[in-house]
Amino acid sequence: MRTRKSWREKLENPPKGLPKVVSGPPKWEKRFGGTRVLVPTPLLVDELIRQVPKRKLVTVKQIRERLAKDFKADSACPLTTGIFIRIAAEVAEEDLRGRKKQITPYWRVLKADGSLNEKFPGGTKTQAARLKKEGHRIQPGVGKKPPKVKDFEKSLQKL
Repeated sequence: MRTRKSWREKLENPPKGLPKVVSGPPKWEKRFGGTRVLVPTPLLVDELIRQVPKRKLVTVKQIRERLAKDFKADSACPLTTGIFIRIAAEVAEEDLRGRKKQITPYWRVLKADGSLNEKFPGGTKTQAARLKKEGHRIQPGVGKKPPKVKDFEKSLQKL
């Protein structure tokens, strides 16, 4: 019987063959902005998030664009990039529980429209609390839409 990998193992031991740029069918042109799509590694994603200083923010879209640029691809896979952001977040929480001082500031990662990520550890409440601590103002979610950072564009970090 196989045991589940820890979040740290997922971060440090990605599937074999990654990162890689894959060529997709012509229909990817519209969906991904081209047919050459990067499948990154969790560590590459984690490295970019670690570059975001206190009181600054970054969007998932910015992360994907930077990864694609670094590997001369048209885009980075949104599915795997999202999964790897989540892995970085979970490892950061494990590190925090282990009393590590330097953790990946995953709470500074927003969706493209400035909204918070429900899939982060502790959900949007935890992310909002950490962002408020850094001086950001949070707008409540409307209906099923998650909360957003008010005027988030002013705090975006260039990657």
